[in-house]
Amino acid sequence: MSVIEETYDVCVVGAGHAGCEAALACARMGLETIIFTVSVDSIAMMPCNPNIGGSSKGHLVREIDALGGQMGINIDKTFIQSKMLNKSKGPAVHSLRAQADKASYSMEMRKTLQSTEHLTIRQAEVSEIITEDNKIAGIKTFSGAIYHSKAVVLCTGTYLRARCLYGDVINYTGPNGLQPANHLTDSLKAHGVEMFRFKTGTPARMDKNSIDFSKMTEQTGDERVVPFSFTTDPESVQIEQASCWLTYTNPKTHEIIRANLDRSPIYAGVIEGTGPRYCPSIEDKVVKFADKERHQVFLEPEGLNTNEMYVGGMSSSLPEDVQYEMYHTVPGLEHAKIVRNAYAIEYDCINPNQLLPTLEFKNIKGLFSGGQFNGSSGYEEAAAQGIVAGINAALYVKEKEQLVLHRSESYIGVLIDDLVTKENHEPYRMMTSRAEYRLLLRQDNADLRLSKYGYQVGLISQERYDWVVKKEKLIQDEINRVESVTIGAKENVQKLLEKYGSTPLNTGTRLTELIRRPELDYEKLAPIDEGRPELPEEVQEQVNINIKYDGYIKRQIKQVEHFKKLENKKIPDDFDYDAVDSLRIEARQKLKLYRPVSIGQASRISGVSPADITMLLVYMEQVKK
Repeated sequence: MSVIEETYDVCVVGAGHAGCEAALACARMGLETIIFTVSVDSIAMMPCNPNIGGSSKGHLVREIDALGGQMGINIDKTFIQSKMLNKSKGPAVHSLRAQADKASYSMEMRKTLQSTEHLTIRQAEVSEIITEDNKIAGIKTFSGAIYHSKAVVLCTGTYLRARCLYGDVINYTGPNGLQPANHLTDSLKAHGVEMFRFKTGTPARMDKNSIDFSKMTEQTGDERVVPFSFTTDPESVQIEQASCWLTYTNPKTHEIIRANLDRSPIYAGVIEGTGPRYCPSIEDKVVKFADKERHQVFLEPEGLNTNEMYVGGMSSSLPEDVQYEMYHTVPGLEHAKIVRNAYAIEYDCINPNQLLPTLEFKNIKGLFSGGQFNGSSGYEEAAAQGIVAGINAALYVKEKEQLVLHRSESYIGVLIDDLVTKENHEPYRMMTSRAEYRLLLRQDNADLRLSKYGYQVGLISQERYDWVVKKEKLIQDEINRVESVTIGAKENVQKLLEKYGSTPLNTGTRLTELIRRPELDYEKLAPIDEGRPELPEEVQEQVNINIKYDGYIKRQIKQVEHFKKLENKKIPDDFDYDAVDSLRIEARQKLKLYRPVSIGQASRISGVSPADITMLLVYMEQVKK
């Protein structure tokens, strides 16, 4: 019997948000790439919430874009509502969030993949990885076809041995009733890969025509939309936006849920997988926050050409009859018709501590992985890992040094570092509080932080990179100019200060001091700043933030310098931890398990104390001498 055999540089398994970014990165870096999906119709599908971005996730999308990824460009083309979150707080936590037209988002990404040179799309289930001497050699599909390759990127999402559950109904399918991938897990286990079982969930979808919106609060988008991608013309995204709606659960809703907890597969012990703490089901919320009388519920359109509405905040795995009863107690949903039931989905993923910070497996050379398969949750977290895994797979094939983004320079760095160094017992979700240098890692400066890496690997054009370099110079030049400007206590100055409720001047003061006043900013002071040059809006924004938060920014830069010293102290691959007598047993066990690449990474492993790090440094210094 003849078997199909083909050869590529890179095979990408899975075409969700991680797989798309990984495959595009490899192909755009000039490598012959093939991407496998169980269904071509599910490319960049949004099986859960119909939005991109949100608190801290908006940062990730901006960073993906700065590296030369596609997610930001794609949502700018297909959003139906956009909002900057946390605007009342400081710029470190401002985050962009956009409602997507789900069908358009998927279709647009598919178009991009189809029109990318060096990229082949293949509908097939990958059942095996092929290795030679602990080095990747390709993959095999369920039909027996063999695809030889120098690198493989696994982005299987929630499809591995997936099953969907609500009540006592169990469907052995992937999300949205798609075919699961049942065979790859065994192959990975045979190669010594440690697997976890996680779960996530999704709420019901309602028929828009059966909802009474008069009982809900309308949520509109921003008047002036800010695009996700640094390459999108801001004028092109000023569109008429769709509305979302806010309502609440109530004691009656909670009573129904409590009375039926024994019928929920989560509480009946049917579900083996661990769910995400920060995106709980409505059952979890009612049990864990028993004192709360109500929880927010957001009704969000799934697109412009569908009547389906997503019921945000009420994901569930309760039985069908309970779902109807529960949803019907919510104001506005009294007569709502369910189009698709809510369900929980269980799937196989890996223990991510088996990965290097490059997202390559420690024990299988040339095997990379990204997305929910790494034990994370969310489209944005998936895409962020996907682009890094793709870039590094391509660099591995080209025999070049791989890219590691540090926690001090990106949210992507925080995300990957947390995954590969910390014990993750539930799907990992990105949050601004996880980034200790968040004042430096704002979403507004992602291009200034990361474009150089996108340019170095070949994903950012010369023209785009030149603009980032020019923008950096314009910002610094303007900060220098503003610092030298003194404003006198003239009448027009006092009038302007009075207009914004700011204390009048008794004597001349530096313009920077006025900008730092909470009620004032760089833009408001334009009328009294006579020598001000014409500058693009994005440059003005950076000037304002850098002057306003100057003290805090300088303090964080000092912290980062200390952090980098520890990151630059590399630990050899073959380092013998047993030789360090004074290490505690727990620390020794953890260090041998995680095999950190630097002292910095070692210091973040749970179970390794500052005293252990001191012992390591002393020992390494002695060895060097």
